[in-house]
Amino acid sequence: MASSDDRAPTADAGAPAPSRLSRLTIDRSAAPSLRRRRRWWPWVVGGVLLLGAGVAALAPRPVAVQVGSVVVAYPSQAYAALTASGYVVAQRRAAVASKGTGRLIELRVREGSVVKQGDLIGRLDAADVQASLASAEVGVLQAQAAKVQAEAAVGQARAELANAEVELERQQALQAQGFVSPQAVDGARRRVDVARSALATQQAAIGTAQAALGQSRAQVRVQQVAQGNTEIRAPFDGVVLVKNANVGDMITPFSSASGTSGAVVTMADMGTLEVEADVSESNVAQVKVDQPVEITLDALPDMRLRGSVARIVPTVDRAKATVMTKIRFEVLDPRILPEMSAKVSFLSKPATADDQKAVIAVQPKAIVERGGAKLVFRVVGDIVEAVPVTPGRRIGDLQELTSSALKSGDRLVLNPGDTLQAGAKVSVATK
Repeated sequence: MASSDDRAPTADAGAPAPSRLSRLTIDRSAAPSLRRRRRWWPWVVGGVLLLGAGVAALAPRPVAVQVGSVVVAYPSQAYAALTASGYVVAQRRAAVASKGTGRLIELRVREGSVVKQGDLIGRLDAADVQASLASAEVGVLQAQAAKVQAEAAVGQARAELANAEVELERQQALQAQGFVSPQAVDGARRRVDVARSALATQQAAIGTAQAALGQSRAQVRVQQVAQGNTEIRAPFDGVVLVKNANVGDMITPFSSASGTSGAVVTMADMGTLEVEADVSESNVAQVKVDQPVEITLDALPDMRLRGSVARIVPTVDRAKATVMTKIRFEVLDPRILPEMSAKVSFLSKPATADDQKAVIAVQPKAIVERGGAKLVFRVVGDIVEAVPVTPGRRIGDLQELTSSALKSGDRLVLNPGDTLQAGAKVSVATK
């Protein structure tokens, strides 16, 4: 049996025991300095936080302000006593059709085509009408021939009458000399009467032939009118607005049969354009004939057109409680088209060309006086800048600016306080 001394390690058997135990001890001489360094960190962090709080407290706070926008205004708006809405319409407008019935074989126009009065727009199939016209023309020739024959017969009857009268005179002379009997004279007289009757009959035949010729010519005119009805022509100078039919369609006026068309095109005289505006019956007393107006079109918002009241329709629309007012244009622009929506301002006095020029305008409470100069505060981002201005005319609730670096859409401070200065930081107050 081995002893405990035999199980002890033999590698360091010769080394002293205290030196080996010293290697396992912890040196605590550096711990106080480490703890002292760790105690500084809370103080540093606290100082930084206090410094940030101080900077935030000393920084200027944004000033809450109300803002308004720079707008484009027209001086003529100051004269507006009443406004109404309506549409542009052509007073001379027609759905062009044919009086004849047939298939459309030719169409010479389309939407937007400009036509003159009498211009050919389209043509229907006129083969049957042309055949009838040719037959009527032949009838005229026959009537003319019958008239010539009747005139020749009249000439012959006159010659026979002349011979009979000469023979009667000769027989009467022979009877006076006792060479012929009274019966011979009576026979010659009867021949004269027969010749006169024949002449009258032939003269009547001429009248009949003349009437037949007139009737034949009338039939020709009827067929010519029928042929003209197959030609669709412009009734006046204008522009084609709508094409209602195409080549091959069956045109049947005054009929709503399936598969047929009535009007071929719809056209309008662009020189008769007016605005039909509905005015409330409670305000119609403010409108009078020849009153100046200003017209604006939704399709052309930058255009201001002068006009006047042409007439007031003497009836009230019971459903809408409005009175229709017809407005004439002082000068027509080629860009104005039928059915455009329009707004009409009834003016207290005529507007001049300068009154209809766009100007920059602002709300009067945005303008302040600093150091004897007029200026406004424009908001750029969250900073305000001072902009010098020169006020002009008063346009309703707005103030015109005759010289300014402002543009439409700029935001201005309303009612700026005496303490507000350029460069100040602001925030827009919500209402």
